[in-house]
Amino acid sequence: MADQQALDEVVTFTSDLIRIDTTNRGGGDCQERPAAEYAAARLAEAGLETSLLERTRGRTNVVARIEGTDPSADALLVHGHLDVVPAQAAEWSVHPFSGEIRDGVVWGRGAVDMKNMDAMILAVVRAWAREGVRPRRDVVIAFTADEEASAEDGSGFLADRHAALFEGCTEGISEAGAFTVHDGSGRQIYPIAAGERGTGWVRLTARGRAAHGSRPNRANAVTRLAAAVTRIGAHEWPLRLTPTVRAALTELAALYGLEADLDDVDGLLEKLGPVARLVEATVRNSANPTMLEAGYKVNVIPGEAIAYVDGRYLPGVEDEFRATLDELTGPDVEWEFHHHEVALQSPVDSPTYAKMRAAVEEFAPEGHVVPYCMPGGTDAKQFSRLGITGYGFSPLRLPEGYDYGAMFHGVDERVPVEALHFGVRVLDRFLRTA
Repeated sequence: MADQQALDEVVTFTSDLIRIDTTNRGGGDCQERPAAEYAAARLAEAGLETSLLERTRGRTNVVARIEGTDPSADALLVHGHLDVVPAQAAEWSVHPFSGEIRDGVVWGRGAVDMKNMDAMILAVVRAWAREGVRPRRDVVIAFTADEEASAEDGSGFLADRHAALFEGCTEGISEAGAFTVHDGSGRQIYPIAAGERGTGWVRLTARGRAAHGSRPNRANAVTRLAAAVTRIGAHEWPLRLTPTVRAALTELAALYGLEADLDDVDGLLEKLGPVARLVEATVRNSANPTMLEAGYKVNVIPGEAIAYVDGRYLPGVEDEFRATLDELTGPDVEWEFHHHEVALQSPVDSPTYAKMRAAVEEFAPEGHVVPYCMPGGTDAKQFSRLGITGYGFSPLRLPEGYDYGAMFHGVDERVPVEALHFGVRVLDRFLRTA
């Protein structure tokens, strides 16, 4: 079991990593190298040989391997990203890159997404070095750049150019799973991610006739674009249940003594109450308009207008997603993928999933573990190119009233110290038995 030093270190490491500003604005100006060097130094202190790898100067990734006791066993990838989304200091109660520890809580950008998990990995590995522990299977540790944008400088680069470092890896774990969800009636639920919707970030381009703004113009690019954006934003996507989502609905229904009526999913979600939010975003595809670009002067009708849409699609229905966009954009607007990644689905009856469940239940016996599908995506998409099946497993025991989902990319991101301690214990337990 993780020792007291590991519990102390996970808090220190989380705070230290937060203080290293690795803001990724998506324009290529992020510099993960200082955080990568910090992580590599902590691994080196545990006796591990590390590789620091860059596609672009300063966009640094760290990879290390812990040799297991069973050479015939498949290897396990444990990965976390080092970059974070931007934060406006004026909006925060504390400076977002202070890493302040106050009243048993660590504050700052990355406290949940996902420097906390990076710190857990470091703390567990170092505890093993002190105790002389070796896992059964090889464990490959990867800290990546650029997850908050395209991953081209991070997991995509590693998968495409350094596949040999991941030889033997068949499964992986990373962010957004095994956290506490309180349902308001005393139950505590721990969802483990066994799937991700695909990423379909879309660029729309409408072209028309440039002209003076005072004259009638039936070939107005802005009007054409606005109509397409409105159709996309208003579209009601049909229900599409994947095996992971079916399993989630079935287990949640059983937990609440409800009939798992999958012919009336919307009705079932209504009966599930607050825990329905674990599932409701993943029973359909989605497409949300997010950005508009058009014109340069109020009395000039531009010849081109552009919009961006955050599209997400479920495993097995990407063709339907594409066909629907063809229909909704219409003849006057072209669309293309601005960024495109696959949807993922992982088995919930695997030995690895069972061991994750057992690790959570050992330290949270009052909890109920269920599978779920992430509405967004992680580096598991890129690592899937290497045949690695990904799960979301970054355990945290959270107090009632703590809105885990709001911490992702939100203001006043923070994580309780006790949640970090729980995470280290559960991660240690799982990795020892995996």
